[in-house]
Amino acid sequence: MSEPGDATATDLLVRKGALAETKLVKLDSGALADGQALLKVDLFSLTANNVTYGAAGDFLKYWSFYPSGEEGWGRVPVWGFATVVESRSPSVAVGERVYGYLPMSETFVLAPGERKHGAFAETVAHRAGLASIYNTYVLNEGDPIYSPDTEALQVLFRPLFTTSFLIDDFLADAGYFGAKQVAFSSASAKTAYATAQLLKARGDIRVVGLTSASNIDFTRGLGFYDEVVAYDDIGGMDGSVKTVFVDIAGNAAVRAAVHARLADNLAYSCAVGATHWDAPRDAGALAGPQPKMFFAPDVAKKRVAEWGPAGFQKQLAEAWRNFLPTAERTTRVVEHHGLAEAGRVFADLATGRADPKDGHVVRPG
Repeated sequence: MSEPGDATATDLLVRKGALAETKLVKLDSGALADGQALLKVDLFSLTANNVTYGAAGDFLKYWSFYPSGEEGWGRVPVWGFATVVESRSPSVAVGERVYGYLPMSETFVLAPGERKHGAFAETVAHRAGLASIYNTYVLNEGDPIYSPDTEALQVLFRPLFTTSFLIDDFLADAGYFGAKQVAFSSASAKTAYATAQLLKARGDIRVVGLTSASNIDFTRGLGFYDEVVAYDDIGGMDGSVKTVFVDIAGNAAVRAAVHARLADNLAYSCAVGATHWDAPRDAGALAGPQPKMFFAPDVAKKRVAEWGPAGFQKQLAEAWRNFLPTAERTTRVVEHHGLAEAGRVFADLATGRADPKDGHVVRPG
């Protein structure tokens, strides 16, 4: 374990293309330059969302946020809390705490920009042009979502819930593309069932969950799906209902089965995640409309422009408060200590061995 202010700290790297393989390395951040701050990572979550970051790391530039400097290995970003332990930046003071996009490390360096609306943006050159939602760090003080007694649930669900909030908004804003129901793959995943709850609360759309046979009971027990279907039973779905498909799994066989069953009654195919990162993603030509990638930062940018940063945070915080009882009900928080443990948990998530009821949080130091 490194002490606050140490230039050398432990970091967890993940092998690109073989996400279950991880290793610990020592990184030397060196002396801080003017405008930089050193932060100690306090707490972060590990979920299927992080596996998606690794699976789509090249395509969506997730590997670019915290370059590893080692060929074939990358730093998968996580969401969590960190405390400023040294600062040469006028934007942050020692002792201040932030929520944001972190590396799986004991410490890391940022170059904070000007404080605005209770947050600041990372200004390091290599992150210029990357999605602003990932470059923004929210100070705990004044954050409408922050509460010290729900930190574990915040790191577990806040990034996923933000994506869910944006998927729900995107689909409703589009009038569900004329569909009567929305079907989710990987329906037991937190992103899927958080979106399902939001859609269910609207009361104007039917919601279907697609999942593995082993997760059927858990998914039905959530109470947000009007119907839960095992992947092997997709061929028995009613193919006459106009449907939007939200693909959280990223599994080519599942996607092909859904497209084949619905064909012209597939109103829209929305590619979100890759929880089945090691399954084939290309099954050749698909029936019906071709999948379109959902990139949450684009929707967030649109709404921030329309609602303003404070308005966006207010609406997100209100939706979060409504979701919090679900987060508490559906999740057994499992706390881990040290980055070696983080590596083991990440491998379990990458290989599908993790229990969907477990919410894994890590204290690296």
